[in-house]
Amino acid sequence: MAGDWKFEVPTTGTKHLPPDARYMEALSSQGYGFEVAIADLVDNSIDAGARDVVIHFLRDGDQLVSLLIIDDGGGMTEEELDIAMTVGGRRNYDAQALGMFGTGLKSASLSHASAVTVVSKTKRSRPAGRRWLMERATADFQCDIVEPNYAQLLMDRYAGCPITWSGTVIRWDGVKNFPRTGGGGQTDRYLHRTINKLGFHLGLHFHRFLNRDDFNITIAVEDVRTGMEYMNFGVVPLNPFAYPVSGHPEYPRPFVAEVPSIGSVGFDAHIWPPKSNLDEYKAVGSVIERQGFYFYRHNRLVQAGGWNNFRQPDQHLALARIAVDLPDNSQDVFRLSVKKEGIEMSPEVVAALEDARDHNGRLFTQYLNDGETTYREARKTSGTVRKPVIAPGKGVDAAVRETIEEELPIIPGEEPIAIRWQSLDNSIFFDLDRENRTIYLNQYYRAAILGGRTGTLNDAPMLKSLMYLLLHQLFEKEYSGRREKDNLQLWQAVLVSAARAELDRMADSE
Repeated sequence: MAGDWKFEVPTTGTKHLPPDARYMEALSSQGYGFEVAIADLVDNSIDAGARDVVIHFLRDGDQLVSLLIIDDGGGMTEEELDIAMTVGGRRNYDAQALGMFGTGLKSASLSHASAVTVVSKTKRSRPAGRRWLMERATADFQCDIVEPNYAQLLMDRYAGCPITWSGTVIRWDGVKNFPRTGGGGQTDRYLHRTINKLGFHLGLHFHRFLNRDDFNITIAVEDVRTGMEYMNFGVVPLNPFAYPVSGHPEYPRPFVAEVPSIGSVGFDAHIWPPKSNLDEYKAVGSVIERQGFYFYRHNRLVQAGGWNNFRQPDQHLALARIAVDLPDNSQDVFRLSVKKEGIEMSPEVVAALEDARDHNGRLFTQYLNDGETTYREARKTSGTVRKPVIAPGKGVDAAVRETIEEELPIIPGEEPIAIRWQSLDNSIFFDLDRENRTIYLNQYYRAAILGGRTGTLNDAPMLKSLMYLLLHQLFEKEYSGRREKDNLQLWQAVLVSAARAELDRMADSE
């Protein structure tokens, strides 16, 4: 009814409502990726003043048993450790600290492990330890006290590498993604894949720290029974702006957006050189993902690419990257996710970008035009004009899809071409479903093609890439002429013969 609206909700008092112990389940179910979770713990090490951080995978023969993150930072007293292990524990963060919410250690760890143990010591205190066991934490918030002799033993294990006078060890047990059985090289393949992704992620998000002479991250693998070290290497910085020569002579160029609620915000606009093969360019993500804004908070990268509702991604902006150092006290307009892997930019900033300018009055929108032009001109000077194609889709490895989208213009609005395995007559190697945009490969030959390896959605990338290149044009035509039909028969005959030869070789080797 008109006139009865209250602008303030009336209250009569307060009531204490502590969290239910099941809150720990919610805390550990925030969708932390493995690399993102490890990065959150590295944040804590940097805040503690660490110069060296070691990420240590421990195995017992073929079985992975634990993962540890060790640093030589200032460490924690027993009282400080209790605060660190308290959910939402309050502590005073330094003005330049990477930590923010007081939940990262617990939520990141328990997202991936059934137990997290933290042992720490300062220069003036003995080692102390606490352990959260997931089943106990969700029951009654009971945190285990680590036996003092074991706390000392764990500290001694890493004495000099990297711990000297002080430091912290975080131990994950019951890691959910570790292979259940490690036979047949499964553990080695897992470690190779996981450590490669982890190294790239840490190298990218901490590249400004890793470029310093006084900070290192090391990833190592050790057998706990034999003491054998399988791997030990330093993470290499991956600077997303480390191109040798700019793709445009007038860039990089600083722009300033005037945001009413916080004042001036600087944006450094860059244009990469076309067709770069550097990891700093290609390893960040797909063509669509790696363009756009790169947000830094206290020199730590918290978002790598994306346009944050400022505009839609575009293949022609593949070379455009903008570095933004977030101002302090700007959380209301640049909202950082708890996992520190993305920024939500307020409409106020989006509007300010439309009128952002450099010191000569050039609009930020002109930079976008220059980025598009650089990309298009590189295409023209390549000597040939490639016809647009329908993009590859499910079943094709992400790196292959990215390269195809980078090398070929994509027909907009078309359903991608999927490649899948399916039971087919053994007299054919593949089948085409034009209506559903799918290339089917014969499941009968899959084991021989994979050489006995376990099949996955995006397996056999070499074969699937060749099949896409061979067949994509048939999906771009309304019908197949006599020559296309003859080619299909030829390809079927040759591929079936080759696949049967693979089966024979597989049988002989057994």
